Amino acid sequence: MTLARALSLSLAAAAGAATVFGFAPFGLAALPVATLVVLFWQWHDAVSARDAAGTGFAFGLGLFGAGASWLYIAIQTFGGMPAPLAALAIALLVAYLALWPAAAGWLTARYAPRQSAARLLVAAGAFTLAEWLRGYVFTGFPWLTLGYSQVPGGWLRGYAPIGGVFLVSLALTLCAALVVHGAGALARGAGRAATLAACATLALLALGAGLARIEWTTPAGAPVAVSLVQGNILQDEKFDPGFRSDTYDRYLRLVDSSRGRLVVLPESAFPVFSDEVPDAVLLALIRTAIARNGDVLLGLFTELPPLPGSRAPRYFNTVVALGAGDLQFYRKHHLVPFGETIPLEPVFGWIIRSVLSIPLADQARGPAYQAPLEVAGQKVAVDICYEDAFGSELIPAARRAGMLVNVTNDAWYGHSIAARQHDQIAAMRAVEFGRPMLRATNTGITSAIGPDGRALGELPWFTTGILEVSVAGREGDTPYLRFGDALVLAASIVLVAAPIVVVRSRRRR
Repeated sequence: MTLARALSLSLAAAAGAATVFGFAPFGLAALPVATLVVLFWQWHDAVSARDAAGTGFAFGLGLFGAGASWLYIAIQTFGGMPAPLAALAIALLVAYLALWPAAAGWLTARYAPRQSAARLLVAAGAFTLAEWLRGYVFTGFPWLTLGYSQVPGGWLRGYAPIGGVFLVSLALTLCAALVVHGAGALARGAGRAATLAACATLALLALGAGLARIEWTTPAGAPVAVSLVQGNILQDEKFDPGFRSDTYDRYLRLVDSSRGRLVVLPESAFPVFSDEVPDAVLLALIRTAIARNGDVLLGLFTELPPLPGSRAPRYFNTVVALGAGDLQFYRKHHLVPFGETIPLEPVFGWIIRSVLSIPLADQARGPAYQAPLEVAGQKVAVDICYEDAFGSELIPAARRAGMLVNVTNDAWYGHSIAARQHDQIAAMRAVEFGRPMLRATNTGITSAIGPDGRALGELPWFTTGILEVSVAGREGDTPYLRFGDALVLAASIVLVAAPIVVVRSRRRR
């Protein structure tokens, strides 16, 4: 490897790492455009598909190595995996995730001419398609999708209700491609082309800002008083049987002192199976809810009998509604690989059980579609933990609900940037669907988010407390609720295919 190539790869890796500052908690929303400019400029000049793939891989190593390294805390500090093995596991995951921008770079340079506008259009579409595929292949890991950087205040967030987070990513990549094209034109003395590129970039930004001013949904009925409870049970205490009675007492006191008609407790607030919770505890929650003509949403685990032909009972990560309404359940569908479900269990099962101390690491999936819970006079679409990172999967329930509820336990990631990143992801769902998002978390960030993605209120991190808010449900569909990811997929495919077809057609003529 030449010195120039080493410097080029180092620059790409540094740009990838710097991209993390575009996300929460840093919030430099314009930064991802600048770092994409660095990447696309190198792809624009790449002499081979292999070089472009290497540059994309370096960018991905920087992005995911800096932005998702908090996973080490979950598997080593709280999961009990030996430090060297945990470091290797995270390194392998980061390398896998980096393959997606590498694939986008390979496609860009393989089929589009060097230093051409066509190559930049392909780059924008290919990068977006790679992000979309990363969110689905092997159950998906859509964390750090670039579009998330634009909520709540980025100029491009207005594209989210149209085509979701991936359309916001596409707008970002197009801005970067236009900047590279304009700069190249300016360097060649093509002032008109540079001016057109600058005008197109400003038009993309202005359209995004204009779309953000549209209210796609409208309030449905009077606001309801909601209490979001943050128990602040530390992760090393949460599953300790000796701490269980303290957990019950803490949540009973918090619920009793809350004021909401709807009270929401975090994921696995009671870290036991439903039949292990003392009757007196459940009755106390029910009495409080009935006295307010409302309901309590409680996180715990439930068990169902084995399916025909199986002997193993089924365990579910569950939210149960207790109170004035009917007894209702939401059971988590999208499980965390190696944390809640074991892929290729005959191969990896014994390894996971021998090196990780994660309770209930082989859970069952709830149904793909579960009707919204009818609680406190509202229809509420519930999701658990990182299910809210998969926007298209939440569409069927969100269309029939007036508000969204996410319950989670980000204590697994300690005092890292993960909790703020997760809260930003939840804010994107609120913008996409035009519904308020209510988040009850164990240690934070507990928050209420409006349909514009802005916080209505939140609790301090790692404190015990109750967030009291008054929230109205919403009705009406955003374009994203109607069409999902279809619009951005079609646009990205056209951006990749059309320039390639045109260039090859010209060559044949």
